[in-house]
Amino acid sequence: MSLQKTVVITGASQGIGAGLVKTFLDKGYNVVGTSRRVSETTTFDRAARLELIDGDVGDPETAKHVAQRAVERFGSIDVLVNNAGIFVTKPFLEYTIEDFQRLSATNVEGFIHFTQSAIKQMLAQTSGGSVVTITSSLTDHPIAGVTASLPMITKGGLNAITKSLALEFAKDNIRVNAVSPGVVDTPLHEKNPTEFLRSLSPMGTITAIQEIVNGVVYLTEATNITGEVLHVDNGAHLGKW
Repeated sequence: MSLQKTVVITGASQGIGAGLVKTFLDKGYNVVGTSRRVSETTTFDRAARLELIDGDVGDPETAKHVAQRAVERFGSIDVLVNNAGIFVTKPFLEYTIEDFQRLSATNVEGFIHFTQSAIKQMLAQTSGGSVVTITSSLTDHPIAGVTASLPMITKGGLNAITKSLALEFAKDNIRVNAVSPGVVDTPLHEKNPTEFLRSLSPMGTITAIQEIVNGVVYLTEATNITGEVLHVDNGAHLGKW
């Protein structure tokens, strides 16, 4: 059993998730990272404080297995970062119910499975904890030409439940927050024209992965903040520009 704090990170194999793993390890946390094939990644040095577990976040058994392994190896779950998510754009009339089911399984059901498992363990530990979820600034300010209506049903729901859970578990010292990015320099956008991506925020910039990671770490360690949706989006949530 470790006296260090333990963080569980979903969607840990690349992009923001990989950045989170590296930064939390650098800060001295024990890290349990999960994604469908995270064990195959060569991104991380295999540190003593790192456990990688393959699994689909939409499967409730994955959350149970990850929570069990985190406690067995490190003795606690102190932080959960719900980073796993999928994003599909197409005109609303072209979305299918299968699209919605796939989005919901990862973005919403995955959140429910992992957050329930983590909070149950945090309550048993009686030492509080932190949950941070990655959402999207498009929930606040849609952008013409970015047809993401169905993904935003799921991401908007995550913003709403963040506030509800923050209030529900405030007296248990379990804080629940979210980071709401705009366009981030991840593999998701590697084929998109840079100038188009720059046009999607009033600052005309693309957010680096580390900026999102820094927002997550800030909310994780800011002991007086709960129910916050922190926009790290170069002003994209503000309105027309």
